[in-house]
Amino acid sequence: MNFRNILYALTCLSFSVIVGAAIYEHTALWPAAFSEIPKSLTVFQGAYHLNAPAFWMPVHPVTLLLFVITLFLNWKTDRKRNVLIVFGSYVFILLVTSIYFVPELIDLTGTPYSDTIDESLQTRGDRWVALSLVRMVFMIVLAMILLLGLTKPEKAEGLQGKFQKE
Repeated sequence: MNFRNILYALTCLSFSVIVGAAIYEHTALWPAAFSEIPKSLTVFQGAYHLNAPAFWMPVHPVTLLLFVITLFLNWKTDRKRNVLIVFGSYVFILLVTSIYFVPELIDLTGTPYSDTIDESLQTRGDRWVALSLVRMVFMIVLAMILLLGLTKPEKAEGLQGKFQKE
């Protein structure tokens, strides 16, 4: 096992951690948090609120850095295509997340507590969850594409074929 393989595996792991966290949030957090908005948003408010940015803020830069290094190390291999597809898609997802998902989530979770369910907020929350599910499924597919890159040779195919013929 060489450095290139280790870095590729770490990139897969880091990206898979992000996907796993999204799956966790969609199964354990969002159904309860968005069940009766604004009453159900208390998990995001008060002295003991959930501090999700403590996870999300460092994991993305680390993963992006791993992608850049992995892409550089695998530029002349058959793995390059897998890394490029996932890296480009991930950057696009991060842009969409910063433009829509994060601002909308901050706005929704910042709603003051009330015992009365606000139908317009509930509709927005339901839309946010539905769109986030689409994003999560897309990320699962991307994780599979990235992991499939591990099945490809670590060396450039042209060089490998040349040495085998001699």
